[in-house]
Amino acid sequence: MKQPQRKHILRRAAILLIAGYAINTGVTATFAQSAGQNFPSKPIRWVVVAPAGSSLDVIARSMQGNLQNTLGQPIVIDNRPQAGGTVGTNEVAKSAPDGHTWVLSYNGPLAYGPHLYPRLPYSPQKDLLPVMVTSSQPNVIAATASFPASNVKEMLAALRAKPGQYNYASVGNGSSSHLTMEYLKLLSGSYAVHIPFNGSPPAMLATVAGDTQLIATVPTVVLPQLKAGRIKALAVTSRQRYALLPDVPTVAESGIAELKNFEALAWNGVLVPAGTPRAVVERINAALNAALADPQVKERLASAGLDAVGGAPEQLAKLIADESAKWAPIIQRSGAKLD
Repeated sequence: MKQPQRKHILRRAAILLIAGYAINTGVTATFAQSAGQNFPSKPIRWVVVAPAGSSLDVIARSMQGNLQNTLGQPIVIDNRPQAGGTVGTNEVAKSAPDGHTWVLSYNGPLAYGPHLYPRLPYSPQKDLLPVMVTSSQPNVIAATASFPASNVKEMLAALRAKPGQYNYASVGNGSSSHLTMEYLKLLSGSYAVHIPFNGSPPAMLATVAGDTQLIATVPTVVLPQLKAGRIKALAVTSRQRYALLPDVPTVAESGIAELKNFEALAWNGVLVPAGTPRAVVERINAALNAALADPQVKERLASAGLDAVGGAPEQLAKLIADESAKWAPIIQRSGAKLD
């Protein structure tokens, strides 16, 4: 083949390739835009990986009506607390990526799970797309009314004096409630027996009854029992004191050198299956942010002790990655493992 003819053929092939790419890109962009405009086309199933009455349930039900008005479709809340929230999180990860199935999940299934479960059936950072952080708050370390301590220093002294005699409840294996106490035990060289429950309502009931003596969980669950005098707050797990409990010290304020940098926050967020079109993710994100900004929703969350966050999908993605990196060595050193 002559050189000029060969160059002409190659040039024509390149033009056709570029034209084909432009057409395909345009089709993809049009499809993504269309997906966002046509969404939602049916009721939305919102999986909440905690039981009715829990802090996550409060968040979802507080936003439910606003979201239905904004999106024009029913929002069906489905409580799936089994296996520390990993069952519900996995169901959504395996769902159709069309935006009609969401999960409201938290630290445990999203950041701790890969380091706790040897065979976790999903990858939080590969099989799910973050949409928005809903709330973030400290845990409150609380004790049954008869427990012989009124602060963290006295609590640790009691645990060391009678190792294995005292139990602590958690809202589930692999939750922030669970690992906050394991982190505290690890740093302080103390010991208490872990008793996991499916969600905060039964865990708190066990602590109120004295079947378990200690619990670390979100303020939503603690505040009503604290006001009724059925439990006592020993500390909060944030770096700063919590606005609704200004008289309760932080763990870092305990005066124990090993705990001077202690922080363990409980956070949660909404995610959808990987592969969901970006336009759909943005539509859901906008609806969720609008719901969080609604004065009635804000008031309800604040009265429950929840700090609304909101923001872009990238904020939740970063939070999951950062928390996973932070807690991996802590989980490894604590020896906590789940089947």
